[in-house]
Amino acid sequence: MVLTGQSLGKKTRVLLSWSSGKDSAWALYQLQQNPDVEVVGLLTTFNSEFDRSAIHGVRLELVRAQAKVAGLPLMDVALPWPCSNEQYERLMSEAIDRAKLDLSPNAVAFGDLFLEDIRQYREERMAGTGLDLMFPIWGIPTTELSENMIESGLQAYITCLDPKKMSEALAGHAFDRELLSMLPRAVDRCGENGEFHTFAWNGPMFHNPVAVTLGETVKREGFVYTDLVGALC
Repeated sequence: MVLTGQSLGKKTRVLLSWSSGKDSAWALYQLQQNPDVEVVGLLTTFNSEFDRSAIHGVRLELVRAQAKVAGLPLMDVALPWPCSNEQYERLMSEAIDRAKLDLSPNAVAFGDLFLEDIRQYREERMAGTGLDLMFPIWGIPTTELSENMIESGLQAYITCLDPKKMSEALAGHAFDRELLSMLPRAVDRCGENGEFHTFAWNGPMFHNPVAVTLGETVKREGFVYTDLVGALC
């Protein structure tokens, strides 16, 4: 797909879908290295009942702190709880319309790695918006990708994991080489199959680290969550 900004000889203005985890952070870093791209904002969803990110379970104030240290505006989309797919798609469509007015993006970027069905869903939902799609870290082998993240200085904690796929004891663990050595062989090194989710609190994509400490670990609806507290505000 030809990027609108590049076809005009200008920088492509990119809105980045933001989960708060390491993959979103690494996608941001890759976009920052591209001289033809200007990241104009982050787009995130959160559970309005609990003020936490929709999947990772991270406090919204921490996600806002990430945007602050990245030097970017955050568009946070409140989702009801429970939230039907129809509601989600309507709210996201409205958010994209607002972003087009407020930030004038040419493209939306996602931190997806290799799941073809997820990519196809995004392409189908974004069709007709007039915005191009970018997948800056798509197809990078996750063993290589995880090593590159750690080597770069990206730091993150596991905030949610599936105890059916990996040990509950790894909840709250740093995303580091020790973690990689402890993961079962069947677990993707970046957790792309939903084995675990993270919160990125430091790395080359941020001007400063987000100050966080590990809080309580709980089991809820079949998943294990570790709370993080102490954001820069």
